[in-house]
Amino acid sequence: STGLAYDVFGSPRPNEYFTESRQEVPLVTGRFDPLEQLDEFTRSF
Repeated sequence: STGLAYDVFGSPRPNEYFTESRQEVPLVTGRFDPLEQLDEFTRSF
């Protein structure tokens, strides 16, 4: 496994789903500000 799919599609690797500061599943729940939530999730990686 080279991780090429992770790099191409930008998906987090299995060890990057949970960080020290965020231990819950990153769900987008905001109906009107989903891009803000996605930015917050990606900043934590």
